[in-house]
Amino acid sequence: MAPDYEFVGRAAEIAREGGALLMEYFARNVTIEYKGDADLVTIADRKSEKLLVERLHAAWPDHDVLGEEGTLTSSGSEYRWYVDPLDGTTNFAHGYPVFCVSMGLEHRGELTAGVIYDPTRDEMFVAEKGKGATLNGRPIHVSGTAKLGESILGTGFPSHKRHKNPNIQFYHQLTLRSHGVRRAGSAALDLASVASGRFDGFWEFNLNSWDTAAGVVLVREAGGIVTDFSNGPFNLSSREVLASNRLIHEELLKNFQEIFAGRGLSELPSAVEYYKNQQG
Repeated sequence: MAPDYEFVGRAAEIAREGGALLMEYFARNVTIEYKGDADLVTIADRKSEKLLVERLHAAWPDHDVLGEEGTLTSSGSEYRWYVDPLDGTTNFAHGYPVFCVSMGLEHRGELTAGVIYDPTRDEMFVAEKGKGATLNGRPIHVSGTAKLGESILGTGFPSHKRHKNPNIQFYHQLTLRSHGVRRAGSAALDLASVASGRFDGFWEFNLNSWDTAAGVVLVREAGGIVTDFSNGPFNLSSREVLASNRLIHEELLKNFQEIFAGRGLSELPSAVEYYKNQQG
C-alpha cells in the first residue's frame, strides 16, 4: 500500500501539469533569451512557474512560494514551497532531453516534502519526511556501493562565472578516484539519481534553494545523507551540497579535505605534450 502522503500526492499532480506544459514547448524551437552572460531562460520557464504557483496557491492558499523565475509570496506562513519550474534550462533550450520540474516544501525551517518530475521519461520522484521515497509509486533506496573507487558520482557546473568556480579541480581529482563522474545539467535530477541508486554520490557548489529543496528530501528518505563539504548540516543557504548513499560519505569528505588543502593531487595531463607525442 502506498504511503498516506499529506502533500506530495497533490504536488505530484501539479508537477505533472508543469511537465506537460514544458513538453509542449520542447517540441517547438523556443526562443532563447539571456539573463546573464550564459544564463538561459525561455518562455517555458515563466509559463511553467506561473502554472505551478497558481496550482499551489489554489491547493494551499496559506503557503508561501519562492520560485526561480521571480515568484515570492511571503506572508509569514509556516510552510514555504521552493519551486524550480524548469531545472535544466540550458539542456531544454538546446534540445537536450534532461530537465525536470522540482518542488520542495519547508515547514518551520525543515525540509519535509519533495517532488521531482522528469517529463521526458515520465518519471515521478516523491518523498515526505518519515514516509520514504518512491519513483512512479515504487519505493526507492540509495545504492549499496561501499567504496569510492567503485562508485559513480554526479556533479554540475555554473552556467556563468565558471572561471571563479573551482569545481573543475574536484571533477578531475574525483574522476581519478571513483569509477566515473557524470555531468548531466540538472541538479534536481542528480539528487533524484542518488536517491534511486543510479548515482552513489553528488556534489556541487553554489546551488540555490529551488535547485536542492526537493532532492534533499528524496535522498534522506531513500536512506542517504546530505551535508556541506565539511560534514556540517545541510541548509538551503549554505550553497554547498554533498549527497551520498552514506556508505561512501566519509571517504568523499576526506577527499574534499585533501583537495581543499592541495594535498596528494594529480596534475592535469599536458595537452601540449600529448599533441607532441601524437605527432612524433
